[in-house]
Amino acid sequence: MQNLGQDYDERVLPSIGNEVLKAIVAQFDAAELITQREAVSNRIRAELLKRASEFNIALEDVSITHMTFGREFTKAVEEKQIAQQEAERARFIVEKAEQERQANVIRAEGESEAADVISKAVAKSGDGLIQIRRIETQKEVAQMLAQNQNVTYLPGGGSGEGGSGGKGNFLLGLRS
Repeated sequence: MQNLGQDYDERVLPSIGNEVLKAIVAQFDAAELITQREAVSNRIRAELLKRASEFNIALEDVSITHMTFGREFTKAVEEKQIAQQEAERARFIVEKAEQERQANVIRAEGESEAADVISKAVAKSGDGLIQIRRIETQKEVAQMLAQNQNVTYLPGGGSGEGGSGGKGNFLLGLRS
């Protein structure tokens, strides 16, 4: 107090505080100041205690309560985060497209194998199954049309399929 005077807290502490802060902060880039805040705070605390002891000042506690950055830096950090999110979204879209492509390939391979199995079965046993499916489908269509009151069946009176004279069977749709 004799060497520093009574206003030592207004002259010495701000001076060593600024000195220590500038020295420690200069050792980190801005991103590290955010991500390694605890380490930065510990180093500042240790250095302030050391420098204050040189002036016979005992500091009880040092804490960094507020850290701000310029608008440009804040904007740059936000833009970087947005760019990272967009890159992640693009990566997700690419992965999704790749999965869809693989699913389409697997589906096509399955359909191809099914067609091969059916072809082999038809070649081996004939087209009886296909004829049965055709008859079942025709039966379903006939039942559906029979239940519809607006459709009438008009037989042609000819010999049916392959008959001469162009006569055939007709379905007549009646609308009221």
